[in-house]
Amino acid sequence: MPVVIILAAGQGERFYASGGTSHKLDALLEGQSVLHHVIAAVNASGLRWHLVRPAGGTAGMGASIAMGVRATAEAGGWLILPGDLPLIRPRTLQQVADALKTHSIVVPHFHQRHGHPVGFGREHLAALTSLCADTGAATLVRAARAEGRVQDLALNDAGIIDDVDTLSDLARARRHVLSRQKRALADDKP
Repeated sequence: MPVVIILAAGQGERFYASGGTSHKLDALLEGQSVLHHVIAAVNASGLRWHLVRPAGGTAGMGASIAMGVRATAEAGGWLILPGDLPLIRPRTLQQVADALKTHSIVVPHFHQRHGHPVGFGREHLAALTSLCADTGAATLVRAARAEGRVQDLALNDAGIIDDVDTLSDLARARRHVLSRQKRALADDKP
C-alpha cells in the first residue's frame, strides 16, 4: 500500500509577497488551516500518510521528497502531495493509489493540466531518496515517460491543480469550499 507524503516544508514566499501574514499552510480556510484541509482529505481516503514539515524547512522540494520517502522506506509506493492543495478530494487519492497497483508512475491530470499527487512505485525508492535541494521528481518522471512507463490519469478534480500560493488563490479556494458546502446542503434536502 502506498503512503501519501505531504510536503509542507516550503517557505511560502509568494504568499507573504501577496500580503499574507502567516505561512500559507497555516492560513485559515473556512475556520481550518489550508494544511488541515489536506490532511483531512488524506485521512478520509483511508491511506497512510507522512507529513514533511521539519522546523526550519528543508533545502527544497527534492530534499523534502527524499526525507519523506526515507521515513517511510518500507511502503509499497508513495503519493507525493504538496500541502497547499486544500481542495483535493479523498477519492482522487484513492484513484491514484489504485492506478499505482499496475503502473510504476502515475501522473494525474485535470483538463490536460498535470496535477498532484504523483504516484511512484516501490522500484523508485533509490531515485526518490537521492533527490536533493529544490530538484523535485520531474526528471524521474520525464525519464520514465520516455520509456513509456508513466500512466497519465485523467481525473475530474480541479483540486489536484488548485494550489494556494497567494491571497487571491486562498480567496478562490474559499469560494470553492462554500460552493461545495451549498451543494452538500442541497443534496441533503428531501
